Amino acid sequence: MIDRTRLAALLGRERQAYRDRNPRSAAAYERAKAHLFGGVPMTWMNKTAAGFPLYLAEARGARVTDVDGHEYVDLCLGDTGAMAGHSPTATVDAVAERFGGRGGATVMMPTEDATWVGAELGRRFGVPYWSFSLTATDANRWAIRLARALTGRTRILVYSYCYHGSVDEVLLVVGPDGSQVIREGNVGAPTDPTTTSRVVEFNDLPALERELAYGDVAAVLMEPALTNIGIVLPEPGYLDAVRELTRRHGTLLINDETHTFSAGPGGCTGAWGLEPDIVTIGKAIGGGIPSGGYGLSAEVAARLSGMSGLDLVDMGGVGGTLAGNALSVAAMRATLEHVLTDDAFTAMIELATRFTTGVQAVIDEHGLPWSVTQLGARAEYRFTSPAPRDGGSSNAAGDPDLDDYLHVYLANRGVLLTPFHNMALMSPATTPSDIDHHQTTFTSAVTDLVA
Repeated sequence: MIDRTRLAALLGRERQAYRDRNPRSAAAYERAKAHLFGGVPMTWMNKTAAGFPLYLAEARGARVTDVDGHEYVDLCLGDTGAMAGHSPTATVDAVAERFGGRGGATVMMPTEDATWVGAELGRRFGVPYWSFSLTATDANRWAIRLARALTGRTRILVYSYCYHGSVDEVLLVVGPDGSQVIREGNVGAPTDPTTTSRVVEFNDLPALERELAYGDVAAVLMEPALTNIGIVLPEPGYLDAVRELTRRHGTLLINDETHTFSAGPGGCTGAWGLEPDIVTIGKAIGGGIPSGGYGLSAEVAARLSGMSGLDLVDMGGVGGTLAGNALSVAAMRATLEHVLTDDAFTAMIELATRFTTGVQAVIDEHGLPWSVTQLGARAEYRFTSPAPRDGGSSNAAGDPDLDDYLHVYLANRGVLLTPFHNMALMSPATTPSDIDHHQTTFTSAVTDLVA
């Protein structure tokens, strides 16, 4: 239904407007190329719809301002890293007190804040014993090591086009012929992940049962809903069946709630009454300060503690000098206690519903074969209908030109989406007027496209 010639012309127009309105960001990017690999602090910052990234000047709440002085409604929110909003007051105060007031960001000593955070995460996610990291990637790595130690098995099962950070074991997908292949673009893999892992499509129970039947899978590492290839929701009964199959085959179940935390105060695990053996999480719980963690069920913790010869103190690799440091733990406590509260999630989810309803109305008005999917406080539109049921079909539905057009169109009018996909996330600081601004701009973008 899309006139590709018209799309190309509109995309060219919007990219030129972007270049014209952001000369300082363009100049900063050119200067950075002399000193930064790829011209950016992290190479994923080159994922931009218009040729160069916007440079940050300041951020507060759900708004950011770039170095050219343009203010944006930020629906990206650091791809969940700033789900609490930018620099929430309670977190800022706790960090200032810990770092500047009492001092001691990292001293290799525990703080009482850590006990509070562990108890609160246990309340939310239903697994009682917690340990901390600086990223969800590390939390996943350590959870995998524990699962292998506990089961004596080597393989990890993941889902095609899942996202668990840069964990080596997860970078494989289901190929066109159903085979298991290295994911395209996997850089410098230390070993072929098809030898360390098994992969199936989300919502495919027969495939899951087939792969678990080999008896060599230590753990299924899953997002309860796929999030980084577009939101893919579980079909009714699927997650219950996953739990039953993993138990039957002696396989641990790890829920990575880093992105699915948007589903509610306890992520999908809490919202849907799930019963994982291990939960991993990162990004959002620190309010912008690097933090993450993994939680263990009582049974898993008891079994690990009872294993003789398992070094969990020194050379076991389950930790890091800065993991659980006083500063990140203080940030986690403040964020969970005062910012990302149960009441805050209620309001955030209501705003995401407002977003979803508005986008669906535009899709329906123009009869577009698109879809929009909501996961709690997070929503995302895809250029296919019905919404994909697995990672492979979601990947196949990608349309880079449409993605770029909407991203740069919205940015030129003061709205930021996540660069990797069309994801919008709500924070406690997001307002109805922010959502309405997106709605007006999205409507205009679609009208220009189909006119």
